[in-house]
Amino acid sequence: MTAPSTYGLSSEARNLHWLLTNLVEEVPGLLSVAVVSSDGLLLLSSDPGRNAQARAGRGDRPGGPRGSSADLATVVSGIGSLTIGAAKLMDAGGVRHTMVAMDEGSLFIMSISDGSLLGVHGSADCDMSVVAYHMALFVGRAGHVLTPELRSELRKSLETESAGSPR
Repeated sequence: MTAPSTYGLSSEARNLHWLLTNLVEEVPGLLSVAVVSSDGLLLLSSDPGRNAQARAGRGDRPGGPRGSSADLATVVSGIGSLTIGAAKLMDAGGVRHTMVAMDEGSLFIMSISDGSLLGVHGSADCDMSVVAYHMALFVGRAGHVLTPELRSELRKSLETESAGSPR
């Protein structure tokens, strides 16, 4: 996974990038990580280079490369919406986290205080308890700084990054 460029970003945005990089480096077996806003937009990603490849490669492959954070953001947003609806239907309160265990990997989704979601795609051999612990640390540290202004700054930085990537 590549480190995103933080040049020109606010200290809060740089701090979130650092937290994401730390999550990826500290937890073995992570394949992709994405922070998604409450309205389903990708805010922060562990692999911006693959996101650019996904956008550029859509001409010949409609789905883009499997496993990119752009694709992960779509899945996280959909599952997040589904679980929020299920919790409302069951009158069970807010959704704190969701886990999907698959034969060849796992998907972890954790709510951030502002309605944003942290999604992690892990390999089949990653330790789920370690992933959950580090995700909780990220959410605890990131939740109070994800203001509307910061979300807007993160979205603009992703748009600028994608505009500068080859298509």
